[in-house]
Amino acid sequence: MMAGLYLCRMNTPKSFRRLVPDGDTHEREVCATCGFVDYQNPRIVVGSVVRHGGKVLLCRRAIEPRRGFWTVPAGYLELNETPEDGARREAREEALAQLKLGELLAIYSVPHLSQVQLIYRAELLDPGAGAALFGVGEESLEVQLFDWDELPTDDIAFPTVHWMLGHEREVMARGYTGPFANPA
Repeated sequence: MMAGLYLCRMNTPKSFRRLVPDGDTHEREVCATCGFVDYQNPRIVVGSVVRHGGKVLLCRRAIEPRRGFWTVPAGYLELNETPEDGARREAREEALAQLKLGELLAIYSVPHLSQVQLIYRAELLDPGAGAALFGVGEESLEVQLFDWDELPTDDIAFPTVHWMLGHEREVMARGYTGPFANPA
């Protein structure tokens, strides 16, 4: 929290303290001057499991956390952005890829990071005019299509990426049955 950056209704710097606001159930930062409540809510991550020609697209992370490990194109949803637009943007930023989004593959809860992850099924779109299907974006060291039997499983960045890949394989084997959630 950045106390002092906000001005309260009385046009004075806010002085925050932690308390449970009236009618609430959680302790929060509250301005002692005007009562402004600085709500902190979970972050939404959007991304996709991208397929092409029987393979799956992965990006080797160029940023922390887990720099050098493989992930699907994903990241934080921006303000005023739909989850679908966010998933497409993340694929452009990380893999220079255009996507055809499919169904919502999964909704994962990661409470220790205060994240909710919305993961779509997707296919690479051909950009035409001889352009490459994908490339290395700013947040990636490398981008590659992997055969399902050759995934770099020991170098996957996050547990949820293992879940995504497993859930996508399940859909491919059994058909789509609605979004998945955290494994037991």
